[in-house]
Amino acid sequence: MVRRAGLVAGWFILFWALTGCVPLATVTPEPAAPEVQGVLIDPTSEIGPISPYIFGSNYGPWVSLRPETLPLAEEMGIRHLRWPGGAWGDENTVTPLQVDQFVLLAQRLGAEPYIHVRFLNSSPEQAAELVRYANHEKGYAIRFWSIGNEPSLYEAMGKGWNAEEFAAAWRAFAEAMKAVDPTIQLLGPEIHQFTGTDDVDPKDSAGRDWLRTFLAANGDLVDIVTVHRYPFPNNVERTSAMPEELLADSPRWNQIVRNLREVVRNATGRDRPIGFTEFNSHWSNAAGGATTPDSFLSALWLGDVLARLIQERVDVANYFLLVSGMAQGHGALTPYAPRPAYYVYRLYRMFGAQQIAATSSEPWVNAVAARRKDGALTVMLINRKDEALTLPLHVEGIADLEVEVYRFDNDHSAELVESDRLRFPATIELPARSMTLLVMQDW
Repeated sequence: MVRRAGLVAGWFILFWALTGCVPLATVTPEPAAPEVQGVLIDPTSEIGPISPYIFGSNYGPWVSLRPETLPLAEEMGIRHLRWPGGAWGDENTVTPLQVDQFVLLAQRLGAEPYIHVRFLNSSPEQAAELVRYANHEKGYAIRFWSIGNEPSLYEAMGKGWNAEEFAAAWRAFAEAMKAVDPTIQLLGPEIHQFTGTDDVDPKDSAGRDWLRTFLAANGDLVDIVTVHRYPFPNNVERTSAMPEELLADSPRWNQIVRNLREVVRNATGRDRPIGFTEFNSHWSNAAGGATTPDSFLSALWLGDVLARLIQERVDVANYFLLVSGMAQGHGALTPYAPRPAYYVYRLYRMFGAQQIAATSSEPWVNAVAARRKDGALTVMLINRKDEALTLPLHVEGIADLEVEVYRFDNDHSAELVESDRLRFPATIELPARSMTLLVMQDW
């Protein structure tokens, strides 16, 4: 509730090799508390545009949207769709008909299509032919392309290709594809489990760091540097995180992004666009648990991670997965209904496109703000604490505004819960473990 101020005061070794899922060596410290206590929004301090491609997902021929879920997907607000998604794309050759169907779906969802071409048992000529078909023969003008899926797992899974070999082969694919269409944007290397921690990040059998080896060979050719990240499970005994572990992870993403930028800058000599083209709370596809990917707590983790990717000005982020089967934990949608993660994206669909300054003095509450095209100020507040909090709300330079309050928690599915005209400073009540979106404007 928002109120006026004053009213409310062996296998084990293989596991680590394949997943890289170990706790980060250091926990990212929370930002220093601002001088003003509570939440402070400064509409005069513009940070810059928010990339719409942060609100992306993965999709492929191995899943499908049914008549029951297609309308939900259309309303979800996905703006970047990676296809064919996951390992499937390295194990199968897509057909022209599948490409056509994918592009039609992306257009229907209002999402930018993005294709990762097959690398294993494929060739630069085959990749170039797919670009030719999509962009010349069909005129789809697909801008975003990548090559292979999680190549840092190939060697450990017995498929060959160390980091140096893959980097050289990637370049041959990339040059062939750009020769067909020089306007395409190449993403890569799409390695698994990046954190920016040297003793954790993927290495090949010779000890070479996958990302740095790739950038040393292809830093001049890759357009967007992209990695994958699934923080849990991080031990061999449990398939999902404990609630306190899960909710302690999302603040680490600010530092992970900064680590990625630093690696790119050091390896290439300049900044590049960056992204996380597969991410979720868990790589395990478990379902039905308190923190499994289909849970409310995992959705709350997702909402906070997205806020931090916005804060860090990330260019691309593709949640894994758009839709899945009933028994599978991954998927914002089941074949018939939405899951909690779906409502996170519905809430962000009402968020603004121009980031403005926002701070929170409460360590458990993350605040990110933006201005919409209609002039409204939007503020996303994520309370990870297991109890309700009441905080002062300040809007710099503004005396009063009409405020609509939308909420996502165990009792509300990204729905309007309150509207009022407020004078600032006001107070904001945040339920335990919740996301609250404030839409503020002078009607």
